[in-house]
Amino acid sequence: MCGICGYLTPGGLGRDAGATLGAMTDTLTHRGPDARGVWSDAPVGIALGHRRLAIIDCTAAGAQPMHSASARHVVAYNGEIYNAAALAGELRARGHRFRGHSDTEVLLAAVDEWGLAATVPRLNGIFAFALWDRRDRTLHLVRDHLGVKPLYYGWVGDSLVFGSELKALVRFPGFAAPIDRGALALFLRHNCVPAPHTIYAGVRKLLPGTVLSVPADDAARARAAEPVAYWSARAAAEQGTRAPLALDDREAVDRLEAELRRAIGAQMVSDVPLGAFLSGGVDSATVVALMQAQSDRPVRTFTIGNDVAAFDEAEHARAVARHLGTDHTELYVTSDDALAVIPELPRFYDEPFADSSQIPTYLVSRLARAHVTVALSGDGGDELFAGYNRHVLAARLWRRIRRVPRPLRRAVAGALTGVSAERWDRAARLLGPRSTRTAAGARVGFNLHKLAEVLDVEDAERIYLNLVSHWKQPAQVVLGAEEPPSLVTSRAAHAALPSFTEQMMYLDSVTYLPDDILTKVDRASMAVSLEARVPLLDPRVYEFAWSLPLHQKLRDGRGKWALREVLYRHVPRALVDRPKAGFGVPIGDWLRGPLRGWAEELLHADRLRADGFLDAGAVRRRWEAHLAGTGEWQYHLWDVLMFQAWYHDGGRDGAARG
Repeated sequence: MCGICGYLTPGGLGRDAGATLGAMTDTLTHRGPDARGVWSDAPVGIALGHRRLAIIDCTAAGAQPMHSASARHVVAYNGEIYNAAALAGELRARGHRFRGHSDTEVLLAAVDEWGLAATVPRLNGIFAFALWDRRDRTLHLVRDHLGVKPLYYGWVGDSLVFGSELKALVRFPGFAAPIDRGALALFLRHNCVPAPHTIYAGVRKLLPGTVLSVPADDAARARAAEPVAYWSARAAAEQGTRAPLALDDREAVDRLEAELRRAIGAQMVSDVPLGAFLSGGVDSATVVALMQAQSDRPVRTFTIGNDVAAFDEAEHARAVARHLGTDHTELYVTSDDALAVIPELPRFYDEPFADSSQIPTYLVSRLARAHVTVALSGDGGDELFAGYNRHVLAARLWRRIRRVPRPLRRAVAGALTGVSAERWDRAARLLGPRSTRTAAGARVGFNLHKLAEVLDVEDAERIYLNLVSHWKQPAQVVLGAEEPPSLVTSRAAHAALPSFTEQMMYLDSVTYLPDDILTKVDRASMAVSLEARVPLLDPRVYEFAWSLPLHQKLRDGRGKWALREVLYRHVPRALVDRPKAGFGVPIGDWLRGPLRGWAEELLHADRLRADGFLDAGAVRRRWEAHLAGTGEWQYHLWDVLMFQAWYHDGGRDGAARG
């Protein structure tokens, strides 16, 4: 992987253009420590910067920004195109010759030959790139199908500025975008800022599967330019469910294994050492099993162990690695090791990001980087094969409660919330110690209030919104905010699918997956200059998964049926058949323990009031309840803490503060 940045200033670059481009490019050194490249055309007003992490063709023939053989196109490119060899074969048959074997050179030759609009849909890979067309004097910004690689853009004065990370845009002279309070409200709901929003007003994430084309010679058209889709996850889901494959179970598993073998085999191509993350769960175990099946040497695998048993899967990963014969490395980390990462998080993520599994993801990336430069991960399996608990339970819950008239449900919900969580807990304790021996029993009030939220809903989609929300009314917590519509809340953005379960899977794949999971993995891995690849998100795998009927994904109350059946061909069931576990850390306990002082400083009422973004009373009530053990508010509080840490501890990197 690499880091890209640049800007387009119609009318020409200023005298400080070189210094500006250099400063922007250098913010991305961690994404590309192997080389630095800059290119500009001052009279036209275009500047491209590139930091290189050399993976394929590590020679100078792969250096960027790169010009096409025709000299018409110049590209700054971040990513990997896994079908580059096949495309190169077609292009050679048409007379193209290549200096090296980088996929960047193949991309440029393809655009020369077929044009950008015809080329991009043919790319199978993960990528974000800026392509300058010297003839048409147009800048094209392009992002991969499912949003694995990031790309940000926005206008600063008369300049369109873009980059792989926000920190590159912040370094552009005159950048002073205020914090977007609506985006902050979305962040408190989802623990990340969903695309196309960013934490800065006027700065956007390029949506997955789109191209933004900005002409240099027409200021009005440039300002009005909007991304255009070249591929649609929604269309793929709708088409797959409209005409599902009629395969018996064995045929379905055979086809799925063949698709996965192809995707994983293509992503094992590398000129540098390669390995895989292995958590012991179904997704990563399947990826590693099919890697090992195609490798003539033990695959390098990496696992992080935890000193808290409830969050530790290292033993299960070790058993899978032993069975498959991988070259396995594991590292047990203490709470002190994990806590040491927290001050670095604002620098890694550039904008508030509060999925606490960001901590172990960074640690396993750092472990892997000591041995390899590329690592495959199992991300995407839950979204494509109904792997989340909500995919199983939410539809079942709605079928039961919808039979009860809503006024009655609302009355029951009101009765439950009319008693404070603390009073419910005290009542439970009066019944005897048996009810409070477990974590669930110790939070009776919390669980009853959660139940009340679900009871008082008008439809199934509201259940889903509740399940994927942290702060349920975030605009009431962010001062002066109006929460913008999102793909989750806008019914027009939902796909036409046959079931509520499939609607949840689709929404997860276009929101939670790119905005949370893929962002987490990209920033954590790139912070240590590690390329992370996600073979389950090969576009052909995505389309095939949606063409399987739901009963071949969700069966007998368990998700990922077909994916499990592929894995069982390589790993005994006993090694992987366990309840789903997250890749997490005990944030709740840490906030009451070693993180308490750090959190108290960031959540001090005077500081919150002085900042002027959050309702200090609402935050303090949850903080005090969490400390007292009368509420489990760790995820709500982690959202606030990650915003506060970003705002105060360097994440803004010199941008305007309000």
